[in-house]
Formats: sequence, C-alpha cells, structure tokens
Amino acid sequence: MSRIVNVIAALVALMVITGCSNESEQSQSAPKQMPATAVSVVTIKKQPVVHEMILPGRVSPSRQSQVRPQVDGVITERLFEEGAQVEKGQQLYQIDEARYLAQLNSAKADLKSAQANLKTLEAKARRYDDLVAQNAVSKQEYDDVIAQKEQAQAAISVAEAAVDVAKVNMGYTKVYAPISGRISRSFVTEGTLVTTNQAQQLATITQLDPVFIDMQESGSAILTLRQAMSKQGAMDVELTVDEVTGARYAHTGSVKFSEVTVDESTGSVTLRAEMPNPDSVLLPGLFVKGHVITSREEALLVPQRATTRQPDGSLSIYVVNGKSEVEGRTLEIGKIYRDQYVVLGGVQEGEQVIVTGYQKVKPGAKVNASSWQPSSRGSR
Repeated sequence: MSRIVNVIAALVALMVITGCSNESEQSQSAPKQMPATAVSVVTIKKQPVVHEMILPGRVSPSRQSQVRPQVDGVITERLFEEGAQVEKGQQLYQIDEARYLAQLNSAKADLKSAQANLKTLEAKARRYDDLVAQNAVSKQEYDDVIAQKEQAQAAISVAEAAVDVAKVNMGYTKVYAPISGRISRSFVTEGTLVTTNQAQQLATITQLDPVFIDMQESGSAILTLRQAMSKQGAMDVELTVDEVTGARYAHTGSVKFSEVTVDESTGSVTLRAEMPNPDSVLLPGLFVKGHVITSREEALLVPQRATTRQPDGSLSIYVVNGKSEVEGRTLEIGKIYRDQYVVLGGVQEGEQVIVTGYQKVKPGAKVNASSWQPSSRGSR
C-alpha cells in the first residue's frame, strides 16, 4: 500500500515540475512590451510675426543752429543758463548798443532836417506858382524850385532808409534764439569783442525732440526695403540703445526717406528715420541699432531645434498624432524668425511637433508627450 502511495506522490511531483517548466517557457517566448518614450512637444499655432531689417545707425538732431553776432560790438551780458532749454525768440546776449543808439539818433535827426527842408521848398514852390502866373519870375527860376523840391523828397527817402537800417542794427545788439532747443555752453564771455564775420559761434542750439536716425544699408538690400516702403507707406522703426542688455528704446519712430543715390566709396545708401525723444535720452552722435519693420503677419512657427536637415537639403520633423504615435513630416518653410522657421506647409495648426527626444523615436513608435518649456532649451 505504501508503495502505491509513493508512486502516486512521484507522479504528482512530476506533473507539477512539468507544468512550471511549460509556464516558464511560455513566459520566455512571449514578446516584452516596451515602455513609451518620453518626448517634449510644442503645439503649433499662428503667432504674430514681425519681420525686420537691422541696420547700424547714428543719432542726428532734427534742427541745429549756431548763434552768431550780426553786428560788431562788445558782449555786455549773457542772459541764459548753459545747457538749459531755450525758446525761439528768447534773448541770449546783449551787445553794447551805445554806438548803434547814436547812429539811430543821428539818422532820425537827418530825417527831421530833410522833412523841414521839404516843407520850406514846398511853400516856395506854391509862391512861385502865383508869380509865374503873373510873369513876376522866369520859368527857369520856377523849374529850379521844383527840382529842389524833388531833391528834398529823395533826401527824405534816403533819411528814412538810414533810420530803418539804424533800427535794425540797434535790434541786432540783442541776440535772440533762432530756434527752440537745448543750448550748449557759451563760447564767449562778457567783455568779448565779437564781429559779424568771426569764425567762432557764440553758442549752439540743438533741437532734441524729435531726432533723426541716419542708418546705412547696402545698395542691393535697399531695393527690397524701397519695395516694402512703396507697398505699405510709412515703416516703423525701433531702436536698441544698449547692445549688452538688448533693451529696446521706449518709443517707436518711422522711416522718412532714403537717399536716391548710392555712395560710391561705401556702396551704401542712407536711410533716415524720425524718432520721438521727449526725455532727451538720444543724444546727437550716439550710435544705435535700428530695427526697420518691413512687414507684420500671423504665421505658423516651428522651432529650428525641432528640425532635421536631410541629405537632399529638405527639413523634416516628427509630430505626435492623436494615438500618441510618431509621424514623420517634410516642412516647406519661408523666412526665419528669430530661432524659428515660418512654416508654409507640411504641418497644420494644432498639431504637436516633437522638440526634444526625437532622436530616440521612429515613425509609428508610441511616445509619452509632455509640453516643451523654454527652460528645457538647454538640452536636446
């Protein structure tokens, strides 16, 4: 009996071992399920795109005037604060007026004398009218009186002109600001003798609002710019005043005109823009970087780092479809906007483009997509 029990136990053990072996073989022969690859994606959507032409530029004043004397004399007074804002018509200097006041008084006296002489000759001419009618004087004597009267009238005209000139010279002893703007330091002091033909100006007035930005562009590239100007009219201009930080100037200007000739020595064309400068931040002579806005549009953008250049020169990308599977696409691109391509075809708005991790996947592979963040740009 015990022998039969031992045989049964052996058979059961053999069946258990055989079953475990079969289960092990089945588990080894079954294919392993690979986990989905983690990738970062960006959802393509239309964004505002600003196309610009970056040109070196220099600030120039919109108006600048050198204050100069128009009569000779000694400066007796300076009537402005150096570096201050002055207004058109504001008196800046006083030149000694004693000599010109004397000339004015002398001219007025000559005028009065000429007027008195004319009155005398007019009365004499009236008497001679009666005498000629009575044949009391000869016709020659009468003609002489008339000639003297006409000469007296001419003398009055000359005297009146002399008075006007004296008044003008008297007015020139007060030196006024020809334009409004910021005035420089004074190049002369009280007691300085100035003349109408001197080379040194008294001061310089510069108008700082607005200012001009003179930019240089090559003759070939200016053709594209002029075509854009003819299409859209006025073109906006922005400035970078600090290339270290890349900070943009707070105000926006506009292109006014471009030169119609190319500089033979440099092969460039000057482009002038007008820029508001209410705080006088932009000073004449300052070098800046001008951003001429050539066009604005809404476009689909794909990061350059998400693309791969193929041997035939085309650009390809990977997108994640609705089944979390990878699909390959060939892009049709337009212009480059910063670190992205403007897409003309190959991808549609709303699709997810793989930005990081595309090297680890192939078309048809399952992926675990997460949103790409700008902070992840340091790794691919």
